[in-house]
Amino acid sequence: MVVPSLLILLFTGKGKNMYHVYTLKNHSEFSKTLVCETKDYDEALQKAEKAVEGKEGYSYVVEETDGSMNSYGELIATIVAEGA
Repeated sequence: MVVPSLLILLFTGKGKNMYHVYTLKNHSEFSKTLVCETKDYDEALQKAEKAVEGKEGYSYVVEETDGSMNSYGELIATIVAEGA
């Protein structure tokens, strides 16, 4: 039998941070494109820099999340790196 609180912990992935890498064209949120998801911060930065390398007008955003969601069901994420 699985304890309900344990099930929530496993489902939300508490304690297991993920990094989402996005590119933005001309700093527009409307052009936000997911590049990758990874558990390693250094790997996230490498992929972010590679994704915008040589592309004029593009920037990247790396967001960290632990899988928590707000009352609207949206993922709670914190921007941990930005660059061009």
